[in-house]
Amino acid sequence: MENTEIVKKARAKAEMWLNEAYDKQTREEVKRMLESNDPTELIDSFYNDLEFGTGGLRGIMGAGSNRMNTYTVGAATQGFANYINKMFPNEEKSVCIGHDCRHHSREYAETTAAIFSANGITAYLFDSLRPTPEMSFAIRELGCKGGVIITASHNPKEYNGYKAYWDDGSQLVPPHDKNVIEEVKKVKVTDIKFTPVPDRIKILGEDFDKKFLDTIKTLSLSPDAIQRQHNLKIVFTPLHGTTYQLVPDSLRNWGFTHITTIPEQMVTDGDFPTVASANPEEPAAFKMALDKAREIDADLAMACDPDGDRIGIAVKDDKGEWILLNGNQTNIIFTWYIIHRRQELGLMKGNEYTVKTIVTSELIKEIAEKNGVPCYDVYTGFKWIADMIRKKGPEGYIGAGEESFGFMPGAFTRDKDAVSSTSLMAEIAAWAKDNGKTLFDILEQIYADYGFSQEKMVYIVRKGLSGAQEIKDMMNELRHHTPATINGSDIVVKKDYAVLKATNLSTGETQNMDFPTTSDVLQFFLTDGCKISVRPSGTEPKIKFYFEARANMESVSDFHKAQDEASAKIDAMMKDLKID
Repeated sequence: MENTEIVKKARAKAEMWLNEAYDKQTREEVKRMLESNDPTELIDSFYNDLEFGTGGLRGIMGAGSNRMNTYTVGAATQGFANYINKMFPNEEKSVCIGHDCRHHSREYAETTAAIFSANGITAYLFDSLRPTPEMSFAIRELGCKGGVIITASHNPKEYNGYKAYWDDGSQLVPPHDKNVIEEVKKVKVTDIKFTPVPDRIKILGEDFDKKFLDTIKTLSLSPDAIQRQHNLKIVFTPLHGTTYQLVPDSLRNWGFTHITTIPEQMVTDGDFPTVASANPEEPAAFKMALDKAREIDADLAMACDPDGDRIGIAVKDDKGEWILLNGNQTNIIFTWYIIHRRQELGLMKGNEYTVKTIVTSELIKEIAEKNGVPCYDVYTGFKWIADMIRKKGPEGYIGAGEESFGFMPGAFTRDKDAVSSTSLMAEIAAWAKDNGKTLFDILEQIYADYGFSQEKMVYIVRKGLSGAQEIKDMMNELRHHTPATINGSDIVVKKDYAVLKATNLSTGETQNMDFPTTSDVLQFFLTDGCKISVRPSGTEPKIKFYFEARANMESVSDFHKAQDEASAKIDAMMKDLKID
């Protein structure tokens, strides 16, 4: 489409935002864009509509149909309210609403509460910012039909988002996700009921926090070790986000007494002024915490992302140097510890199971299954973990995680939970110290007992229409012309989630895979134990490659040798696939 046509379309849509259905400030902002000599902002704001996807909304804040604002949030909420009323007719209905520290988050949360209340649905609204897992917990605790958290997780400060949840406290899964999308698409600005019904808005405060924290404490498996090691030196940073209060409170509730926080990052601030990216996956985000950890000779350093669902862990390695654990390593430690301690305490009932996403380390499955605990694979995203709990029941659930720094140790939430995970990881560190070990010692021993695994995710960016076609061609080439070997190792099994078939390439035998829907993901399992997963990003012009390499490790002294061996395998696999 010619640029003049794009400008014409954006201008026509923008002019519709000048009518009285929109507030004065919005109209003035749109008028400014229309009068500007440079149409770039106008096109960005109006050429597309910010779509309500399977996870909700996420976008840059500002006026316009392609921006996060009162009206795009309003349309999402009106559509969600319409669907809830359709699904639960003649019932008393309620929802829970939370928000993070970002600019306009409180405004969007209050708007959301007002619209639900105007549609006859009681809105439980937290009195101020709260982490995502507490909102998920509240849905279940209060018997709500759904919930909303206003957050853009660890996206840049210009962004905000809107995530919708169903009555079990998980993000929407089929058929609800697509059904809500259809309801949202029908909404016009004049349909949105912005006027609140005050009696239908209930405020949640500190009393509810206590319920959440006391429930988290039920996860503790080693209270005696904490009592003996209560003075474990813990450094924590919320990275300006929602866990500034609840994580220290939870650690104290578990019995820890030496908690050091980073004052500059305890300030809730949507500009995230001390970090380039408020993401605990990024080493730079940990700098201030690690400086403090070195200063006080800490035992453990932890960070959460702004909405409190992701957890980052830093420990001292066998040379006394501080390192960041990756998401797979934290999940490996959590899974092993929960199973090991439950066995020691005689708590295993025989119905236990754990869950991981398909791109997460296979070592987690081996740890579980070698201890008689089934481990189920699901798609990326905790909504699929919640879906598995829905199918298998919460009674035997003992934890689940994904490689992108998320773990959920209790079924009382149905989303990744950094508040619970920080307390549990601190307990593991205390238990290890009580046994004369460090967290890194525990990780090394797990590798020695179950085999070494190293993971790496890389992505290739291809922008524009030609880039999208190139990504499609790459997937088609791997799907229909699968190489026989990678790095000299035969591909034994190919899993194609687009058709839900697993194929043994040596025998040609195929098996159907039991997943709730198809997905454009390919996986290759090699004879040397390595695994490669490939998928296009659903939100960015990227194709992602997840590599997992296995190596021999007969004792803890072999750790660095195994690390080098696995790294060399990953480099060789990347070279074979022509990935720079």
